[in-house]
Amino acid sequence: MNITTEKRQIRKTIIAAREQLPPDVRAEYNAAITERLLQLPEYSRAETVLGYMNFGSEFASELWVAQVLADGKRLILPKVNHHTNQLDLYRVDDPENQLESGLWGIREPVVERCKRLDDINEVEFALLPGIAFSRNGARLGYGGGFYDKLLAHVSHRPALATAAFGLQIVTQIPQEATDVRVGWIVTEAETINCSE
Repeated sequence: MNITTEKRQIRKTIIAAREQLPPDVRAEYNAAITERLLQLPEYSRAETVLGYMNFGSEFASELWVAQVLADGKRLILPKVNHHTNQLDLYRVDDPENQLESGLWGIREPVVERCKRLDDINEVEFALLPGIAFSRNGARLGYGGGFYDKLLAHVSHRPALATAAFGLQIVTQIPQEATDVRVGWIVTEAETINCSE
């Protein structure tokens, strides 16, 4: 089985399992994960934080995003640029008025209402989305390679974390040279330091 087929198979299996989680269990997990994320020293130290708005059955990042703003941090959110097929980053202070439904129904910054962040090196902590993760930090995204491309251009890498339900942890993920690993995986039950 080649890498592409293997990745596709893992995506299919994990998304199906994630969608089976009852809404009340998902809500409980989301709250526990948010609490754990906020306790990461790397998050506490950071002034500029990159997040994302969730969609589908993934970790509900809204709670965390609200807390980032409540903590007085600079919140940066991505928007897919359809011309470059890359992520552009924007500062968001007021999600209610600065976001609208974009690609795949994901809430994205409205360009006219947000200030663009031109230097990704200002980001000190980044929460990345994904479908599956292994304990060594390997991350399987949705297949667009957006975050791998974004992080390929940093001179100093921010602390990279991901929020996932325990069922998204797998033994192994096939990796390519361009795949970016995360330093932390935060689930409802544990905080995994991937560098250990």
